Amino acid sequence: QDLNCMAVPQKYRTMSSFYKYYSGELVAPVLTLFVGGNHEAANHLWELYHGGWVAKNIYFLGYGGVVTVKGVRIGGLSGIFKGGDFSQGHWEHPPYTEGSMRSAYHIREYQIWRMSQITSGLDILLTHDWPRGIYRHGDQARLLRSKRFLEEEVRTNTLGNPHTTPLLAALRPRYWFAAHLHCKFAALVRHTTDPAGPVTRFLSLDKCLPNRDFLQVLTVTPSAP
Repeated sequence: QDLNCMAVPQKYRTMSSFYKYYSGELVAPVLTLFVGGNHEAANHLWELYHGGWVAKNIYFLGYGGVVTVKGVRIGGLSGIFKGGDFSQGHWEHPPYTEGSMRSAYHIREYQIWRMSQITSGLDILLTHDWPRGIYRHGDQARLLRSKRFLEEEVRTNTLGNPHTTPLLAALRPRYWFAAHLHCKFAALVRHTTDPAGPVTRFLSLDKCLPNRDFLQVLTVTPSAP
């Protein structure tokens, strides 16, 4: 049933290896935190709206939440932006239609509001899609050379989520990690004119496929004791 709740082409609706982690046959070797994107089993993640363990050592951050791991504060926001669904509530439920299966992934205004209530600093923020305008803070020319189909959205400033851009300015996370566009892209956002002022280091990685830039190892120390 989970496979029929995933918005993916039929050829991808096959049982792979995750069930081994779910059953306990395998255990993730390191603590793994994740957010939802737009191709997961929506019915399963909805049961963990506020976050929870999907398997031993694999934790879902929920549709919007914050955890602290060894002093590092990590926030997560699941889903992707779709303007027509943003102001709605989450009305989707199984059995899904082709439409509701996709709208279930769409970020809602309530999720953004909840994240905006965070008052203490974040070391890391995880999202699936990018905050709108982030491409202006990195190598935009290189991005468009590798993803030419994004050129029109970049030119019209319609690429990414416009509602997470204010979160970037308000929360000022030290690191922001994303994905969705299947390419590696880094950016540095300075929040003040002071060269020594706060910055956010943004990084998006590619798909998990051979010869693709899908992995990068970083050392993150707590911003406060």
